[in-house]
Amino acid sequence: MMEVKNLTFSYGKEKQALHGLNFSVEDGEIFGFLGPNGSGKSTTQKILTGILKGYGGTVSLFGKDLSSTHTQDFFEEIGVLFEFPYLYANLSALDNLRYFSSFYPRERLRDVEELLDELELKQDFRKKPVSSYSKGMRQRVSMARALISNPRLLFLDEPTSGLDPSGAVLFRRIIEKERQKGTTVFLTTHNMLDADLLCDRIAFLVKGNIAALDTPKNLKEQHSNHRITVEYLHQGRRGEQTVEPTELKAGIPFAYDELLSIHSQEPTLEDIFIRYTGRRLS
Repeated sequence: MMEVKNLTFSYGKEKQALHGLNFSVEDGEIFGFLGPNGSGKSTTQKILTGILKGYGGTVSLFGKDLSSTHTQDFFEEIGVLFEFPYLYANLSALDNLRYFSSFYPRERLRDVEELLDELELKQDFRKKPVSSYSKGMRQRVSMARALISNPRLLFLDEPTSGLDPSGAVLFRRIIEKERQKGTTVFLTTHNMLDADLLCDRIAFLVKGNIAALDTPKNLKEQHSNHRITVEYLHQGRRGEQTVEPTELKAGIPFAYDELLSIHSQEPTLEDIFIRYTGRRLS
């Protein structure tokens, strides 16, 4: 689906944003691209979506070199959700989506009303101007815009930004549904929970370089201290002890009346990211 080799990009002579990125994305994969502000995430996505030219290295999408695929057919195959909604504020959700639908062949299009139903945009607002919408409502319409043409490749930049918890759960469910249809998803985010729950693999981008690339599960296992924390009750008092896994082979090595929980001390994705970069994802 996507092959990136030695990708470089500079904003003038003094500011090189990307330093030879190498990665691939398989058909039907959700690939997470994570990093702090200024790491090169947006630059990479702009190159992959055909917005930025003048890059070094090679990029292949759908088996073709990106430099030769910027045709109408190429743009019909991709959907893009930008971090900041690109909508006409004076138009309603319905009018925005009908306008953007006009760029695509009719046989590719999803039904606008059904799509807004899936994204749970209330009927009362669908004919009101977007300028009256909350940020979360605009995000729903922006996602509908990205999905309207049934893209084979979906670029999502901070998809759950501005959503309340129920909205974030809804978006994750929709993204997973797209993957089940065979859609490939390139996900750019600061949200570690989104990355952990959704992504098959993730790349940590730091100062224009890929610092790590693997599955979330493998990254957490590789950086785990493998100790186990046991919470328990003994003689009416709550206690907690941390033990090595080998200590549990012969049973719990301390007195207890009731076990409350047993869990490994694996790090979070943000913990791992900080180990690579010394920076938080903000």
